Amino acid sequence: MCYAIAMAANHEISTADELRRTYRPAGKASLDKEVTHLDAHCRDYIAHSPFVVLATTDGRGRVDTSPKGGPPGFVAVLDDHRCAIPDMAGNNRLDSLQNILCCPSVSLLFLVPGVGETLRVVGEASISTDPAVLEQGRVAGLRPNVAVVVEVVTAYLHCAKALRRSGLWSPESWPDTADMASPACMMRDHMRLTESTEEMQEFLDRAYAETTWAVGGQAEG
Repeated sequence: MCYAIAMAANHEISTADELRRTYRPAGKASLDKEVTHLDAHCRDYIAHSPFVVLATTDGRGRVDTSPKGGPPGFVAVLDDHRCAIPDMAGNNRLDSLQNILCCPSVSLLFLVPGVGETLRVVGEASISTDPAVLEQGRVAGLRPNVAVVVEVVTAYLHCAKALRRSGLWSPESWPDTADMASPACMMRDHMRLTESTEEMQEFLDRAYAETTWAVGGQAEG
C-alpha cells in the first residue's frame, strides 16, 4: 500500500549554504583521490568490470541512466584520457545516444562483482563509427554499430559505504522477491496488454535469447 507524504516548504533545502550546514565538510581524502586521467589503477578496474551505468542529460534537465554490460573489460580503454563503450543490443529508444548529441556531458559508474568500491568517471562523450574503435569494442565476436567514446575529465574511486549498506554482493542479505510482481507482469500491466503473465514471460525469454548478443542495424560481422 502506498501513502502520499506531503512535503512542507519550510523543510526544503534551497541553497548551497543550507545544504553545507546540514553536512560535515568533505574529508581531505575524498577530495585528493580525484584524478584527471585513466591511470593504471583505473585501467585495471575497467578491465575487470562487466557492468557500467551511463548517465546522460538532454540539456533541459531530464536525466537518463542506462545500464551497459558485457564480459569483464568490454569497455575499451583507448588511451589515458579516453574509453569506449560498445553499443550492443538494447531497446532502440536511443535515449542516451540522442542525449549525447545535444549535451555531451556524461557520467559513468563502473562496478566489479564482489568489490565494494565503484569507479566514477566524468567526461565528455561522442558517438563514434571509427572502424578502429569499433574493432576494440567487439563483444562475443560481434562488432557494434557505434561506440560511445568518453573523454575523461575526472575519475575517482567511490567509497564502499553504499554497497556495504545494501549488501549487494551478499546473497544472504538479498530480499525475498516471492511477494513482488515479476518483471513480465510489470511490463504487461505498464503496456496495458491482455496476454497472461506466462505468455509475457515467454515473449521476454524469446526476445532475450534472440537479441542479447545482437547489434542490430547494418553492423558488419
